[in-house]
Amino acid sequence: MKKIIILLVAFIGFAGVAQEKKEQPKKQIVETSCGQCQFGMDGKSCDLAVRIDGKSYFVDGTHIDKHGDAHAADGFCAKVRKAEVVGEIADNRFKATYFKLLPETK
Repeated sequence: MKKIIILLVAFIGFAGVAQEKKEQPKKQIVETSCGQCQFGMDGKSCDLAVRIDGKSYFVDGTHIDKHGDAHAADGFCAKVRKAEVVGEIADNRFKATYFKLLPETK
């Protein structure tokens, strides 16, 4: 009985370590802008997009207006900016779980 308990405790311990090692999505720096105005994507209005490895994706999980005035001189419709993001590409869209617009570099 003692051996069974020890084996059970060891198994639970190993299972916990295996779950902890589950790979978390990593932050990456991407280009971001208005998909229609700057990336030439099809659409009817101004929508936030990111460009990853040369391919553009509309973004779910945040909105173009949450990051300032898109039509300002430094806005997404006028410039391509950089953002630090976490998420995944699914159904040809970028599903953001984290999105931080980076300051412009001069």
